[in-house]
Amino acid sequence: MKIIFLIALFLPSIAWSSEISSEPGKAHDHSDSGMHSHDHHSHEGHLHETLVDGKELEVDPERFDKFIDGLADTQIAVVSVNGMVCDFCARGIEKTFKKDKSVKRVDVDLSRGKVLVAYNNSKVIDFEDIKLKIVSNGQNATDLQILDI
Repeated sequence: MKIIFLIALFLPSIAWSSEISSEPGKAHDHSDSGMHSHDHHSHEGHLHETLVDGKELEVDPERFDKFIDGLADTQIAVVSVNGMVCDFCARGIEKTFKKDKSVKRVDVDLSRGKVLVAYNNSKVIDFEDIKLKIVSNGQNATDLQILDI
């Protein structure tokens, strides 16, 4: 009886998953299925596609565009951070950077492990200083990319 119950329980989910992707390990596409609707827009010419020192920025495009909206004569520090796992981590990092008078704006993206910091153009951005600020909150800064906008 238990076996029949388990088969009845799992059979529909196996059938459903095989409909999504007929080839194991291959990504599925549901753009025509009506399962999701996405608001797509062209990202051509956007700053988040910029290469910095040969590396592509790994930021959320929409979040980045919103972050830089209205900023001019600004340097953007894109900091990769390990150890950010909760909103408390994010608020601590924001609070630490906002104490710096040369910081215009701060955004913490937990899902991508990125901290965006907008500095005045006159600020000399020092990765060691950024690392100290991040480590004081219990995380580790692993990489820095700087953009001028």
